[in-house]
Amino acid sequence: MQPTPSAARVRSSMAGRWLVFAATVLWASTATLARFVFRSSRVDSFTVVEMRLLIASAVLLVILFTRKRSALKIEWRDAPYFLTLGLLGVAAVQGSYYYTISKLGVGLAILLQYLAPAIIVAWYVLRGQPASARTTASVIVAIAGTALLVRGVHPAASGSHPIDWAVGFASAFFFAFYVAYSKRGLAHYRPETVLFWTFTIAGLFWACVTPPWRIVAAHYDGALWAMFFTLGMFSTLVPFTLFYRGLERMPAAEASVVATLEPVVALLSAWGFLGEALAPRQWIGAALVLAASVMASAQDPARPAAAADRT
Repeated sequence: MQPTPSAARVRSSMAGRWLVFAATVLWASTATLARFVFRSSRVDSFTVVEMRLLIASAVLLVILFTRKRSALKIEWRDAPYFLTLGLLGVAAVQGSYYYTISKLGVGLAILLQYLAPAIIVAWYVLRGQPASARTTASVIVAIAGTALLVRGVHPAASGSHPIDWAVGFASAFFFAFYVAYSKRGLAHYRPETVLFWTFTIAGLFWACVTPPWRIVAAHYDGALWAMFFTLGMFSTLVPFTLFYRGLERMPAAEASVVATLEPVVALLSAWGFLGEALAPRQWIGAALVLAASVMASAQDPARPAAAADRT
């Protein structure tokens, strides 16, 4: 007996929820490694961004070339789309996010970037697609929960400049653009195709900022290259693949709210593995973000899970 269309949509939405959640677990769990590379190894943040993108695209190229060469092909008419998503999406999101971390601290960087769900909802409302009460409520709850999760202003932020805050807020807009604009590509191409071309474009952009010969001249040791490879695989290629496969099954606003579980997982990991205590307000914030995720991903059987965003 075949499942009804409504049951199939609910099942697809549930799968999307878990795929996005798995992506956030990897992003959060590799954050500690990224911080170690920044601070202990004294590697420039933009260099780390460049290395993780180029490694991810190189590994994906090998996989697709040997197993599915057709996934490497795109229509020339779609080249402007991939160029835009690669530069204003992938390159801008990662660059602005890590810049904000370096200037304002991790807590504020997370809080500012996860204003993205509200931006996405506002954008769809402006386009004449009113958000449901549940989606709007989940966005408000997610922002409130994320605000409680972060530990306040990082000491470095006290001497920050307006441009630092501008870049921080811009990271939220870039992330919102990346999530919403990715839906167009996923309507016509497989996730691995979109990921390969956008990773490559973004990696080449950052290679112009930090030329490869400078990286070679730095003579990084084997341990650091292993960290670069780990970040390229488990902070970039695998989680972004999972996120895209989840995004195929969910509206953009709901996927971005589920992704706000990232700071929750990061804080719980630090508490469980590093013994870093959580303040009472952080437990409350974690509960609010979890509640927002459940609210956002609770699917209305009468409405398709992803088709509403495939325009």
